[in-house]
Amino acid sequence: MSAVGRYRVERVTAGVRSQVADEVAVEEPLEIRIAGCPPWRTMRTPGDDIDLALGWLVSEGAVSAADEVFSAQECSSGEGLERATSVDITLRDGVQPPLARSYAASSSCGVCGSDTNLDVLSRCTWPLDEVTTQVKADVLMSFPDQLRASQRGFGRTGGLHAAGLFVAGTGERLIVREDVGRHNAVDKVIGWALREGQLPGRGLVLQVSSRASFELVQKAATAGIPILSTVSAPTSMAIELARTAHLSLACFVRGTTFNIYSEPERISNLP
Repeated sequence: MSAVGRYRVERVTAGVRSQVADEVAVEEPLEIRIAGCPPWRTMRTPGDDIDLALGWLVSEGAVSAADEVFSAQECSSGEGLERATSVDITLRDGVQPPLARSYAASSSCGVCGSDTNLDVLSRCTWPLDEVTTQVKADVLMSFPDQLRASQRGFGRTGGLHAAGLFVAGTGERLIVREDVGRHNAVDKVIGWALREGQLPGRGLVLQVSSRASFELVQKAATAGIPILSTVSAPTSMAIELARTAHLSLACFVRGTTFNIYSEPERISNLP
């Protein structure tokens, strides 16, 4: 299923009306089903759905290794507004599914059931307080442009967020994923990292095309990624959680400017 759809629209430019073809980001529902649990539902851009499901399991503290998932199968039916897609997950014996609070999530917020920073830290398999990973300031400032260069869907529609994983020491781009939901884009790259044996992401930087929210800090910390970089503003809860989790949070990373809100020692070659 394509991440981009085409629609005939009426365009008005300087008082002149015309019919044109417009490309828009596709948005459809997805259910993640685990035996014995209520389905988790989100609105997402189709593509990399299994990675999204695996990343969600990591973010919820349910799994920390690929072999804890016995199988993950995607199923689709219907067309248009009747189209339904699910990812059916079978966990290995002894692996506990996400807690009941996890299923309160929606397309707009990935952690609606979490009340405190301690709730999040209790699900972190890989604490960050002793992680000494560093990224040079000039390398950090290169990530937004690298991310933007990989945003093919955004280039066509203007309607997709992106998340990417970069190697802190070299600046190498490992993976970029797009989605209408910023938290879904992050789950997609975390799910990829789980499959590729890249977790915990101690030597990685998570770059996103959006603001820094509580949920994005939570997902980075739970995946053992010590540095989160965003092109826009942080929220107060994002800052508080980053400081509690010992995650380095850099925001407004644009051109030659950025703000560091926590753990600044991980960013080297500062003036």
